[in-house]
Amino acid sequence: MGTSCSSGIRKAIMGGGSHKVCVCGAAGGIGQPLCLLMAMEPNVKELAIFDVNVAMVPADGVAEDLGHIESKVKVTGYSLGIDQPPKVHLNECLSGCSLVLVAAGMPRKPGMTRDHLFKVNADIAKGIVEACAKFCPQAVVALIVNPINSIVPAMAELYKKAGLDPKKIVGVTTLDCVRANKFVSDIVGCHPSNVEVPVIGGHDGITIMPVFSQEPMAARIDQSALQALDKKTQDAGADVVTKKNGKGSATLSMAYAAARFGRAVLSGMSGKPAVECAYVKSEVTDLPYFASRVEFGRGGVSKVLHYGSLNDYEKGRLEEVKVQLKSEIQAGLKYAAHGQLG
Repeated sequence: MGTSCSSGIRKAIMGGGSHKVCVCGAAGGIGQPLCLLMAMEPNVKELAIFDVNVAMVPADGVAEDLGHIESKVKVTGYSLGIDQPPKVHLNECLSGCSLVLVAAGMPRKPGMTRDHLFKVNADIAKGIVEACAKFCPQAVVALIVNPINSIVPAMAELYKKAGLDPKKIVGVTTLDCVRANKFVSDIVGCHPSNVEVPVIGGHDGITIMPVFSQEPMAARIDQSALQALDKKTQDAGADVVTKKNGKGSATLSMAYAAARFGRAVLSGMSGKPAVECAYVKSEVTDLPYFASRVEFGRGGVSKVLHYGSLNDYEKGRLEEVKVQLKSEIQAGLKYAAHGQLG
């Protein structure tokens, strides 16, 4: 009997690993495709998916849907009312998790200031982080909550005040790397998997700094074109919003990037160290938080790697990044200074 044409994808949909993963914000535009990708992840044994009960799609429905794919992963849905504190109600959902992917929070709306967005989303993130501190303090808590440049410092410092490891709180910046890789590969004509551009700094606007000089494939591109590509990488999120006529943002590419990040974390926890760029508590610059290459091992973050050598253009960009990032970090530190995990 011949091989079924479906055998390839069926083998790709694996699961059956040893780790429990939770996706918070699982019913949203990022959350649903992220749940699908994590249900296909070979290092995952169990997937808990959580969202509030006012989400457009119930978390139980997403879980039921995913429960029909050809994966060994056990999928369970959890939902709460917006007035129900996660730290009280998410014991079963979070207990035993190795990784919590937080794709929750409000998108920035027209007329909303960055300060307002930060306050709203910091409070949402804090509720989930409090629950993680209580039910799965050894888990890596991967934040996909904007503005990441401020949210991560706020949550990490709250973890530190609670006596926990602030490096368990990690900002997912992988999408910036994914975009830079894709843009370079489109120009030089190679497969994106043959490109690995580190992106350092932060995860918004000018704080996004691709280091093209460290990628051999990018050496084929003229420096002036690389500077334009730097700007394109910074503006890529806004470009998606424009193309969607303001009716959505980068959801599918973000889900892909978060799943790639999740795979690196789980690989490290399974005994095969992996490196991804991430925004974490750091000593590689004079700023307390910074995105650079991070090595993940059995306990999560094992090494925060230096950003390496830069060309003259990149040295100038780094100074620009640091000026902007410093103020955004300060907003997070101020939030943490006036609060604590309950």
